[in-house]
Amino acid sequence: MRRSSPRRTSAAHRATAAVAAVLALTLLTPVVAQADDRDDLVEQQRQAERRQAELESSLEGVDAELAETYLRLENARERLPQAEAELAEAEEQLAAAQRRQEQVAGRLELAEAEAASLEEEIATANREISRTETALGELARSTYRGDNAASTLDVVLDASSTEDFLESYSVTTSAVRSQTRVLDELEEATAVTRNQQQRQAAVQDRINELKAEADAAVVQANNARDAAAERKAEIEQIQADMEQLSTELEERQSEYQDQLAEVEQDQEQIASEIARIDEENRRREEARRRAEERRQQQLQQQQQQQQSAPSGGGGSSSGGSSGGGGGSSSSIAPPVSPLYVTSPYGYRVYPITGGWFMHNGVDLRSSCGEAQGAAASGTVSAVRGAYGNGTHGNQVMINHGMINGSSWVTVYNHLSGFAVSEGQTVTQGQTIGYTGATGAVTGCHVHFEVWKNGSTIDPMTLW
Repeated sequence: MRRSSPRRTSAAHRATAAVAAVLALTLLTPVVAQADDRDDLVEQQRQAERRQAELESSLEGVDAELAETYLRLENARERLPQAEAELAEAEEQLAAAQRRQEQVAGRLELAEAEAASLEEEIATANREISRTETALGELARSTYRGDNAASTLDVVLDASSTEDFLESYSVTTSAVRSQTRVLDELEEATAVTRNQQQRQAAVQDRINELKAEADAAVVQANNARDAAAERKAEIEQIQADMEQLSTELEERQSEYQDQLAEVEQDQEQIASEIARIDEENRRREEARRRAEERRQQQLQQQQQQQQSAPSGGGGSSSGGSSGGGGGSSSSIAPPVSPLYVTSPYGYRVYPITGGWFMHNGVDLRSSCGEAQGAAASGTVSAVRGAYGNGTHGNQVMINHGMINGSSWVTVYNHLSGFAVSEGQTVTQGQTIGYTGATGAVTGCHVHFEVWKNGSTIDPMTLW
């Protein structure tokens, strides 16, 4: 058996692999393209969700009805260019459908004209065939009766001269040729008519196809026309809504300013409460420090007395641990996990007026009813219900005491419910409440504040 050389086998393998790679790439390309399209759609949806969450967070502290008005206006503004792009695309599709409809109608008209022409040609040919067949029938009947049966012998016997014979024979031969030509013409006409009928059938099939295509083109054009009209009506409605909502917001500017003033007042109230807690923490820390100093002095006095007394079996005194008033944890943990910031800490633009205000906490994504944990061990200093608590809604405040020489307090707003009570001691991670949308907010989320030595800090710098 003949064996292929290693070089040739290797080349064949490489060629096979190359073909397989090309085929795989060809088959994979549509799948990859579809995957990319899905990824793009998913990313667009995520971006839209992020924009919506950021917009909702920016309206924290605004009355729900007023916030809803602004959200509707912003959604309309965002939807308008998209609807305009869809309208342009629908109009392009309509124009293309109309062009296709005209082209199909033109081809159908030509096909129907050709069919009519073939029908006329077939009718004319059939009449000619009928006339020829009639003439041949008469000739056949005459021949059968013997009216034209002149034999060669009759021609010879009846001839008076050689010239007369030649003339009679010529006439007879011409008649035979004429009959033969008529038969040939009849056969040719029949064949032509048969071809024309076949063409007519093919043209009729094409006409039927074009009619179906024309009907489909009409449906497509009507659908494109309806889509364009729908997009145009939507744009007109969006524009009308934007005008109405803008007017409504303009009329409610003073109401919005009052609500923002309430937000600032609530923040000042929280700051005052935190300052009070901070002062208490410092007093406790000062009391603890003095108590520790007294304990150390007493310990030193005892040691001195033991040194001056006669040696005996007295035992040494061990120092106790310092009883601090701070939390047992030296770190601040996030109230929920995973962390996804919908609105960061810091100055925030008023979306309606364009002014600025300080966002003292960080807004984190959290579903309604999700448990929130204590950021560190401490004592619950306040549990406030939404009623009468301004823009904060249900609120929990935890005093973590002194940690590494600093006073720490955390605040949790907009809770849907509580899991602790005022004065209760909690440990880090213990559930203190559940995510909600109480107070002046547009949706469920975590509003978390960290106060260090009486001032807010960005919680995200701690993690």
